Formats: sequence, C-alpha cells, structure tokens
Amino acid sequence: MRGDSIVKFLTVDEAADALAAGEAVVMPTDTVYGVGVAVDAVDDPGVLFRLKGRPAGKAVAWLVEGPAALDRYGAEVLPWVHRLARRFWPGGLTLVVRASEAVPPAFRSPEGTIGLRMPASPEALALIRAVGCPLAVTSANLSGAPAAAVPELLDGDLVSRTAGVLEGPCGASGGGLASTVIDCTTVKPSVLRCGPVSSRDIEECSHD
Repeated sequence: MRGDSIVKFLTVDEAADALAAGEAVVMPTDTVYGVGVAVDAVDDPGVLFRLKGRPAGKAVAWLVEGPAALDRYGAEVLPWVHRLARRFWPGGLTLVVRASEAVPPAFRSPEGTIGLRMPASPEALALIRAVGCPLAVTSANLSGAPAAAVPELLDGDLVSRTAGVLEGPCGASGGGLASTVIDCTTVKPSVLRCGPVSSRDIEECSHD
C-alpha cells in the first residue's frame, strides 16, 4: 500500500456495521478495489467525492444483489437489458438505466440515470446482503490516479479516511479492469467505458 498509513482490515460483519453507521469502506470486487457507502445510510455520495478529490455531480454506480434490482431501481428497462444482466451478472458489466423513484435524487445522474452492477465477488455480495441495501461504490483511487487491483497499489491516505478494508481477494474475473459500462437508456446499447465484457459480446446478447 502506498503511504505509511496503518490499514485496518475488516470482517464482513465489521464492514456492514461501519456502512450502516454511514461510514465509507474499501472493498475488493471482481474487477478493482472500490470504496463505497450504504445507500440507505447516507443522504448522498458526497463522502466518496471528498475521499477521491473528485468534483461532485457525477453519479456513482450501485453494487446490487442480483438482476431483480433492475426492476426495483430501473424504470422503462428494455428486454435486452434484462438479457445482458442474465448473461453477464454477476460480473464486470455496469448497466446504466433510467432511475426509478426508489433511487433518491442525490444518487441519480443529471440525466436521471443510475448504474447498476452485480459483482462476481463473494465478499462484496456478502457485504451487500449483510447491509440489506445496495452500495454506492466507485474505484478506490484518488481522482486521476489508476484504479488498484492489488492492495499494494491502494492509496494509504484514502484508506486511512475510511473505516477500513474488507478482507478478501480482488480482481478474480475482471483482470484488474474496471467494469464495462453500457448506456441502456436508448434502443441499442452504447458502450460508455470498455472493460472485461467486450462490445461484441454485448451486441450479440442484446440482439438475441
């Protein structure tokens, strides 16, 4: 880990308690390390912007327990979006959909959307279940710095300002890449960020 800060490693229960109290936690996922908050425990994702030194205003994607989240947190979700979720979740694919009324305005993008992803990480999924709500998660790096897939590359200062790091392996299915992000608000999928899931796979699945 970069820097001289002492890292506090957390069990799932300890991390869930911290999240429920409104604290931020660094966690491994199947792609890269993320830093997140429980969406039911905070009013907005502002703490994540402050941790990263990132300007406010850009929406933060949610990690969810499964495809049913599309129906709860998404509005006017097209059939091909559900096909993508069934094919690539859990995994490195974030689906940006129109946000339903179940998504607080502070978590929506200026366009009224929310990104949803089910991670292929037992630790991250266990944490979501333990907290009982989605987690708003962004990569655990300072704004402009590379994302970290190994603990040695985590920024010690950032980590020291959170409750700690959830124990567990990172990058099992993403190869150290942040998730592929797809705009699902139009008739056809549009790739917003390349990642572990290829454009070809998305196109083939969405046209089944």
